[in-house]
Amino acid sequence: MAIRFRCHGCGAEIDAGVRLAFACPNAGLGDDIDHVLVAENEVSSFSVGNETDPFLRYRAWLSPYRLARSSGLPDTAWFDLVGRLDQALTAVDGHGFRVTPMAEQRDLAGAIGLSGSLWVKDETHNVSGSHKARHLMGVMLYLRVLEATGLPAGENLKARRLAIASCGNAALAAAVIARAAEWPLDVFIPPDADAVVKTRLKELGAQITICDRRPGEAGDPCYLRFREAVAAGAIPFGVQGTDNGLAIEGGRTLAFEMAEEFGRIGTVPDALFVQVGGGALASALAQGLALARANGLLSSLPKLFAVQTAGCAPLARAWERLDGVDLPTAARQRSQFMWPWETTPISLAHGILDDETYDWWATAEGMRASGGSTVVVDETQIAAAHKAGRLHTDIVASATGTAGLAGVIAKPKAGRQIAVIFSGVER
Repeated sequence: MAIRFRCHGCGAEIDAGVRLAFACPNAGLGDDIDHVLVAENEVSSFSVGNETDPFLRYRAWLSPYRLARSSGLPDTAWFDLVGRLDQALTAVDGHGFRVTPMAEQRDLAGAIGLSGSLWVKDETHNVSGSHKARHLMGVMLYLRVLEATGLPAGENLKARRLAIASCGNAALAAAVIARAAEWPLDVFIPPDADAVVKTRLKELGAQITICDRRPGEAGDPCYLRFREAVAAGAIPFGVQGTDNGLAIEGGRTLAFEMAEEFGRIGTVPDALFVQVGGGALASALAQGLALARANGLLSSLPKLFAVQTAGCAPLARAWERLDGVDLPTAARQRSQFMWPWETTPISLAHGILDDETYDWWATAEGMRASGGSTVVVDETQIAAAHKAGRLHTDIVASATGTAGLAGVIAKPKAGRQIAVIFSGVER
């Protein structure tokens, strides 16, 4: 059975065993279509395991697993692939992937003036300190399946380097997983990237390229240099769905965990606030929660609120322009809704300052389906969320990692029960 991915913009389909399920084959034609490959999922028969590793627990929900099984590999082969990477991750980063905790934070809710419940999912103890590694583990498992099966899409893979553009957490996640997989990695980072991040990248063996803004150049220079590397043959090992649809799918495991936890506590929050830069996290949550609902793991969808800073809010700008426009039409007129932020982005929440929200369309689809919207926060709210998170929880999250909470501060009446994600450990 072929495992197919379909472009939500142009409708092109690919067989993930024959062609790499990264970018749409029609991307780059200059046709103003939002080309993003999305795994085609069955809407029934998915099961949840009892393992604590999400890539084992939710394996039936992941296209690399289905590709492995449809290509003749037994269930035990998947356990072996995941297990070997898990052991290597433990050697590199101290631990592998495990289901991360979500808990009600009553002190924090009181500190920011909420009268209802506040639930926080803690991703700071995940591999490399954030949710980003989830995205990239999904990609690496796909590469490992191609190697194990000898499928055509995997031809000469090991001769190609991995590449990512990032200012911090995603780069670290890529470097940890690349080191565990013993795969060379090129990282494109801005001049103001944290010195701690640079040091750790070097320790992990990543090749670093510092990307300055060039006069007259629109868009994130790190992303532009990354795109040049991919055009020259590198494997896109980043978290932008436009360049690698598999990255979004790996992030869905976070949504599956949250759906299970909502079932355990017996209620679905009224609202879920998510910090948004490039949009991979929000789009993965939107897709994952929709899939969980379709398969009976979730009774309803929380309203999805995408939080951006006033210093860089391309998704919020697009959301306003989407009023009255159907999404399939918008996907074929990308430049009318999404384009690079015109000024140099600045915020305490440095990690969500992507010039474009690359996964804007899927995030908008999730907001529409759930009745949510965008929320733009100012620096006072960003700082207040960070301070409250540090003072009233034992979660050591960065200002980027607590930015979703800034959205709650800006929109406290979004519901009686609210959920946020703290992701990105303070370094």
